[in-house]
Amino acid sequence: MSAKRGTYRYAGVDIDAADRMLKDARRQARATFTPEVLSDLGFFGGLFELKGYKQPVIVSSTDGVGTKLKIACTLNKHDTIGTDLVNHCVNDILTCGASPLFFQDYIAMAKLVPKTLRSIIQGMAHALCEVGCALIGGETAEMPGLYPKGEYDLVGFIVGVVEKRSVIDGSSIKAGDPIIGLPSSGLHTNGYSLVRKAFNAERSTLNTFYPELGRTLGEELLEPHRCYYPVLKPLLPQIKGLAHITGGGIPGNLPRILPPGLAAKIERGAWEVPPIFSLIQQQGDIEEREMYRVFNMGVGMAIVCAPGDVERLTKAMPEARLIGKVIKHEKRERPIIQGV
Repeated sequence: MSAKRGTYRYAGVDIDAADRMLKDARRQARATFTPEVLSDLGFFGGLFELKGYKQPVIVSSTDGVGTKLKIACTLNKHDTIGTDLVNHCVNDILTCGASPLFFQDYIAMAKLVPKTLRSIIQGMAHALCEVGCALIGGETAEMPGLYPKGEYDLVGFIVGVVEKRSVIDGSSIKAGDPIIGLPSSGLHTNGYSLVRKAFNAERSTLNTFYPELGRTLGEELLEPHRCYYPVLKPLLPQIKGLAHITGGGIPGNLPRILPPGLAAKIERGAWEVPPIFSLIQQQGDIEEREMYRVFNMGVGMAIVCAPGDVERLTKAMPEARLIGKVIKHEKRERPIIQGV
């Protein structure tokens, strides 16, 4: 049925449809609620009762999924993109030693599509339940004329908490401390603009099967961003510093946790680089230095600990690899990656 002239629906915004979708979103969000949540989704503000801490330090982070959204939109597959968003944000506050409390999202589209919105929120809700975090609010905006048809933007806001005495800030890191790497699940949520340029990522290209990947390119590129909270949470007391390897790769992220006068020396062959990165490098004719500067190259989280804690940590995390060590340096600059 056509919209009546002079109404908001005629201008491209359907308030009734938005209300129906909000009810569905509330239902999914309730699955993430904990006893500390004091308001239902849809209230003007999200209320959360903080309790059980002696000296709580609030840790917050905001991030998006980048142009990985373009891959999801091209393939019309949106059930994992919400998981990407949550896991990225959880990992960011985890680097401070924080546990997630609550999450909010921002979704903007030219026209609200119920099936797409439902898939996005389901992915978020599933990831939030995995880490005991509540979805207490958000904003869903319908903005015709601003976004191309079938595309959208997605942003997440997370708040966590850590006892003041347990904050991880890298200040205790010293020369000689080992660096341990935990494998990524692929590209995570960074470097997709370069990938799309290299592959001219249209639907036919994304549906191409690659033997070295064991699946299609699109399936590989939509592999969700891995969450490190479950494996690292019980080990945080033995950790001096954590670097979430996102945009900028190891060179751009590891120095952020090192005190002045220190740098990182990384052994390139210490871990196995997943085949997707070699494929991207070949397809895009990309120099190796640029690959390490853009992508995580198979290391999603870098851990700095005392030499005496290496055995305990690697035993608790069999997939972890010793990838380097902290060294003295006059300036805090990009890590030295052997052979790159």
